[in-house]
Amino acid sequence: MLFADTAHLVSLRSFDDRGAGCAARDAQTSMRRWQDGRVTDAPAIPPLAEILASARVVALPLATRFRGVDVREALLFEGPEGWTEFSPFAEYDDAEASTWLAAAIDYGWMPQPAPVRNEIHVNATVPAVAAASVPEVLARYDGCRTAKVKVAERGQTLADDIARVRAVREAMGPEGRVRIDANGAWNLDEAEHAIHALAEFDLEYVEQPCATVDELGELRRRVGYMDVPIAADESVRKAEDPLAVARAGAADLLVVKVQPLGGVRRALEIVARAGLPAVVSSALDTSVGLAMGVTLAAALPALEYDCGLGTASLFTSDVCAPALTPKGGVLTVGRVTPDAALLDEHAASVEQRDRWLARLTRCHALLQG
Repeated sequence: MLFADTAHLVSLRSFDDRGAGCAARDAQTSMRRWQDGRVTDAPAIPPLAEILASARVVALPLATRFRGVDVREALLFEGPEGWTEFSPFAEYDDAEASTWLAAAIDYGWMPQPAPVRNEIHVNATVPAVAAASVPEVLARYDGCRTAKVKVAERGQTLADDIARVRAVREAMGPEGRVRIDANGAWNLDEAEHAIHALAEFDLEYVEQPCATVDELGELRRRVGYMDVPIAADESVRKAEDPLAVARAGAADLLVVKVQPLGGVRRALEIVARAGLPAVVSSALDTSVGLAMGVTLAAALPALEYDCGLGTASLFTSDVCAPALTPKGGVLTVGRVTPDAALLDEHAASVEQRDRWLARLTRCHALLQG
């Protein structure tokens, strides 16, 4: 859910005033306002038929099981500004998914903030694989100096996590940066114990070790002396108030994602109001969705951490040729266009397509109010 009071409405003009790089052209006609996950300027929402005219549903195979899935489904469509992506995870209800649609419409129909950098350093992502498979996973990422390691996965033990993080550290060398992501799976005591056990690997930060803001705040107090920063992900993108974690002093940095937060400008607004460093990450997007994340990362006034936008390397194929994968550890800023042959090759089944189009229709209705 998004902000509920008018003080937090986002517009192009507000970003111009702060110098975040968004052009002022056609300020009256291009202004977009967001509230409670909906675009409040109804004329800015394109008709459903306009979206459906170019809508393509794809199913992309993953090289390694990730987030409990072997295939990632997504709905792509083209607006006046270019191709965009709508790909909320299957378990999200329509109210939450409509925020993802708001982000897709914003990216496809509106000019985006101008970049302040042309390249984005990204991290490698290591799923919950056996330690022996770590070199194979890292080999998919060209020149990345940072690795994010998934830990606390269901069915695995802390010993499994330690072995995997150790293998990543050995592969990255002493100069490499290693961060871990627990997706809120630990309770407070488990998180404290795990951080102590993994501290020898010189962690850059720990992402969402616990589920709640209160737990994150208490954990940050407990391990503060260890100089291991705490990052908030789910406590930002799935929270009714994404600034609550910053106000509570419960995190050292934020992980922000374009689709769950309703668009590039809204994510910029959250980072600015939070006053914390930000890491831009993907939601296991296709290359089209990753380009949305790169746009956000390129527009941030400061970018202290490598971004989690290299996840196209987790797919065996993508919708773009070439896919938006890192070269020398970086991605180049700019929009991408799907390859027509790849859209056909990875077209979802009729059943999958119909399910996504029905979901799109329901979410579109929610945005219109």
